[in-house]
Amino acid sequence: LDDRAEIIESLPGMGPILGAEFVAVVGDLSGYRDAGRLASHAGLAPVPRDSGRRTGNNHRPKRYNRRLRWLFYMSAQSSMMRPGPSRDYYLKKRAEGLLNTQALLTLARRRVDVLWAMLRDKRLFTSTPPVPQTA
Repeated sequence: LDDRAEIIESLPGMGPILGAEFVAVVGDLSGYRDAGRLASHAGLAPVPRDSGRRTGNNHRPKRYNRRLRWLFYMSAQSSMMRPGPSRDYYLKKRAEGLLNTQALLTLARRRVDVLWAMLRDKRLFTSTPPVPQTA
């Protein structure tokens, strides 16, 4: 049994199956410098397709781990069905005019950041964000 299992499964939408799959795909987080690298590996970080004077032209990357993307998509989908911060974020994105799939992918990207912070700080999920500690 992995010591990270309790932390991963405390995130709403990440059950034992998705948690085990996450550990199997990602392994040790030391291979990723930050949450952005993990999101990039999952295909949730847009990559630029700029040419000449055209800038800000982003698209989905061609090379990413499909299993990891599916995992975060499924966890986002199941977490947005129940009341809580994930559902609030999803509804906010829908109100901004995003389609269902787009809103789910933005939620999945946000959940990468949350899961990364939880594993980094070794703390369980709470619906209220933790207060930053000053050293």
